[in-house]
Amino acid sequence: MEDPSQLTTIIDGCMRGNREAQKMLYQHYYGYAMSVCLRYSKTREESREILNDGFMKVFTRLGLRDEKSSFKSWLRKIMINSAIDHYRKNSKHYKLEDGDQAIAWMPSHESDAIGDLSHEELIGMVQQLAPAYRAVFNLFVIDGYSHEEIASRLDISVGTSKSNLFKAREHLKAAFKKNNIKRYA
Repeated sequence: MEDPSQLTTIIDGCMRGNREAQKMLYQHYYGYAMSVCLRYSKTREESREILNDGFMKVFTRLGLRDEKSSFKSWLRKIMINSAIDHYRKNSKHYKLEDGDQAIAWMPSHESDAIGDLSHEELIGMVQQLAPAYRAVFNLFVIDGYSHEEIASRLDISVGTSKSNLFKAREHLKAAFKKNNIKRYA
């Protein structure tokens, strides 16, 4: 939606509960919102659930949006918060990776695989992280939150946030190396 007046018209329609305007907004921002949600979820199905929860929040909170900031950045925050809500709601069902899973991440050779990865492969590797690691990694590395903010949002200590980030990075490094070995072995 290149034309700001078109976006304003659609948002106004959404605020009035116009289903066609909501559909247009959803369809236009679906790809962008899904890319945010995919980073926080393990499966596409889980990301769709987060996305739909996020869009429900968008439609019910449009009147609270600061019109001075861009709609896209506001939408991104809503999707991130929806992912955090989903994580908190399901955290009791998650467990950190155990030793057997951690061994699967261990590489057999040293190499640099980042340049050879597609976007989908990289997202796939992030999705394989344990939920706690994935949440902290995304919030810190991708979305720029501080450890203090992450700790507050996820109801964990700052030390746990730092530890989870370290472990996420270690698992990703190992996965990059392993990925490169599979390609060129």
